[in-house]
Amino acid sequence: MLVRDYGRLLVRGFGAFCAFCILLSSAFAQGDLASRMKDPGQWPMAARDYANTRFSELDQINAGNASRLQLAWTFSIGADRGQEAAPLVVDGTMYVVGPYAGPYPNRVFALDATTGELKWSYAPKPEPSAAGVACCDVVNRGLAFDNDKVFLNTLDNHTVAIDAKSGKELWHTKLGEINKGETITMAPIVVKGKILVGNSGGELGVRGWVTALDENTGAISWRAYSTGPDQDVLIGDAFKPFYENLKGKDLGVKTWPADRWQIGGATVWGWISYDPDLDLIYYGTANPSPWNANQRSGDNLWSTSIFARDPGTGHARWAYQLNPHDLFDHDEINENVLVDLEINGQPRKVLIHPGRNGYMYVMDRATGEVISADAYDFVNTYKGVDLKTGKIIPNEEKTPLLGKTVENICPSAPGAKDWQPTAWSPRTKLLYVPHQHLCMNFKASQVGYIAGTPYVGADVDMYAGPGGYRGEFMAWDPVARKKVWEIHEKLPVWSGTLVTAGDVAFYGTMDRLFKAVDAKDGHVLWQFRAGSGFIGQPISYRGSDGQQYIAILSGVGGWPGVVANAEIDPRVRNGALGFTGATQDLPFYTAGGSELLVFRLGGANGQDTSHAPSH
Repeated sequence: MLVRDYGRLLVRGFGAFCAFCILLSSAFAQGDLASRMKDPGQWPMAARDYANTRFSELDQINAGNASRLQLAWTFSIGADRGQEAAPLVVDGTMYVVGPYAGPYPNRVFALDATTGELKWSYAPKPEPSAAGVACCDVVNRGLAFDNDKVFLNTLDNHTVAIDAKSGKELWHTKLGEINKGETITMAPIVVKGKILVGNSGGELGVRGWVTALDENTGAISWRAYSTGPDQDVLIGDAFKPFYENLKGKDLGVKTWPADRWQIGGATVWGWISYDPDLDLIYYGTANPSPWNANQRSGDNLWSTSIFARDPGTGHARWAYQLNPHDLFDHDEINENVLVDLEINGQPRKVLIHPGRNGYMYVMDRATGEVISADAYDFVNTYKGVDLKTGKIIPNEEKTPLLGKTVENICPSAPGAKDWQPTAWSPRTKLLYVPHQHLCMNFKASQVGYIAGTPYVGADVDMYAGPGGYRGEFMAWDPVARKKVWEIHEKLPVWSGTLVTAGDVAFYGTMDRLFKAVDAKDGHVLWQFRAGSGFIGQPISYRGSDGQQYIAILSGVGGWPGVVANAEIDPRVRNGALGFTGATQDLPFYTAGGSELLVFRLGGANGQDTSHAPSH
């Protein structure tokens, strides 16, 4: 540890000598994830840390010099579809994965994080039929790392372990069935030697689950379903939900029409957090199937819920349902950011969950109690959240009826925010939130279930919310329970977020801009126009030259972007499950892309980047 700390001091003062220091530090480092998370120069998991903060302690790039950011190097992934993955940087190597596209779907690359030199690549051989059942583009959200192994989820339901130094496959395990409509798009996460993975496919009637695999062998340790009897959901005597309405037996069956829980959705394709002190993982479940709520009476547990589970056994400790009998495809797979706050003069261990229903939830992460829930976008589908019962209050005027178009439903089907992750700064005590600002018209229709085919039952037309803008990047104060500042964007803000100790926040727009803004007041410090729109996740790390780097994948796509990179007619407003209407003009701004972009400071006090283009 002394060698590592001394090496960090030298990095700041002696650029030429620091490469040796970092190599020496790596030689003494252990091979596990925990040691990498303690090193601010690395980015060892998609969310940076177990708390899902996406905060970098590096401060070489700051509000005073961010305008000098320049392109350092680029790399083509070779697959021009939606690029949602977060790169990883471990011991000087960057690991990045592409979507299911091109001649080598879900290909993994290992690159020198300072120079961009290719070290190795790994190409799985996923089933070609996987692309045909993926709901909302063939994206991949990132990799995981632990003990010198890289872990990959492929679209066709395999988890793969790869040797981090050689790129050699160590094992692979099949987790789901394509013929049922199952796919996997989420970034895995490693907790206590187990790789945690969830499935996608709720729009095809897939039954949701999260699965734990042994990281050394790939053997399945446990699987917790989102619907069904308690024994399948792993609910037992240790389950202590905070609210009375969630304390019954087998609610994953009783809150559905007969047998509908078996095709009930509630998939797990978002983010998983972990609190080592409480030894609990946290994640959200997706919407119930089908979208037509008239076909599934009841609360439809445990869809649109947050679970707290023991990572060793998978057994649930508590759960909370945000949207009982979900009417509008308001998944709750969004990230749960784990922070300690002082609320009403008392220290609280909380999780912050930016709900797709438009409410910012602050919850006690030990018990599942909702401390506050405030609207962060325009909401007319609900009338608030009753903090005594924990229940959201529906606006009956917006209830979809079979065969009738209900207009001006806000937020729309993807919610006020979808999967795109926020970032938390312990310096400003603010949460930085990228999100969309959309409303919709919704018409429910009867639909039958056929395995592996769409099971939706709704005709949707989305459009800009009040004010005419379709996206927003904003800072939220969870203690004061209010928005501090905001930036309106003409298109949905579908990229993830990064915030640094230099008080700079980064995000990308779908019309090809990558932006750095002042984390304190939101004013734009720098922007870069790329070849394709951004829906990726920015990261920060320290190179072997001692410089701070920022990296992100450029390549428009995802649910809102398929109109720009797939064969979808932009004139058909209800295409792409309704998103085409909201982004009809996107093809005029951008087409698909596959470029990894890496930036560092140029000019005074920064590495000489005169060879790189300036934007």
